[in-house]
Amino acid sequence: MTRLRVACFAISLDGYGAGPRQSLAHPLGEHGEELHRWAFATRSFALRLGLGTEGTTGIDDTFMQRGFEGVGAWILGRNMFGPVRGPWPDERWRGWWGEEPPYHTPVFVLTHHPRPPLEMAGGTTFHFVTDGIEAALARARAAAGGLDVRLGGGVATLRQYLAARLVDEMHLVLSPVLLGEGESLFAGLNLRALGYACTEQVVGEQATHLVFTRRD
Repeated sequence: MTRLRVACFAISLDGYGAGPRQSLAHPLGEHGEELHRWAFATRSFALRLGLGTEGTTGIDDTFMQRGFEGVGAWILGRNMFGPVRGPWPDERWRGWWGEEPPYHTPVFVLTHHPRPPLEMAGGTTFHFVTDGIEAALARARAAAGGLDVRLGGGVATLRQYLAARLVDEMHLVLSPVLLGEGESLFAGLNLRALGYACTEQVVGEQATHLVFTRRD
């Protein structure tokens, strides 16, 4: 059965999944890159980006590798595709990752503004979905070919899918940093009442890994 999974989603000790004021200079919001130091250090992340084979191979790397296994499609919020707001002024913006993004599958981007599909190198095609989270999930499941769908973020997108009880499994990475402000994942969201429970907790080299499962 195709599951909707969150994997390798980092949050700060004070519960923020991104810093404030996203921009070209700060794709993850101000200080947001600090959440992902654990990921940048791993061998699996370097391999995924084509940066060579240098990097750690411990617990953090194992969770990074797990996050990409068995994934046949992705869903992203618009901010995970780029900083452009409102109607697309043109089609020059092609994503944060250059001409070969690290997804290598169909990717369904939530937006209010239509745009033709964007085919990239390495097997990634961005599809822009304007009719809501359930429509994006249906299309992603169909495209995944029996594999799982990975929900990549950002925070607002995760909150929508969690509130609708559509996420089957969520791997959060608790990074030992304080952001002080930004996009809060948990504010006003009662995961316990929604049926989620922590079913795995592992301390890695640079972060703590927490897996939540929805119980029907």
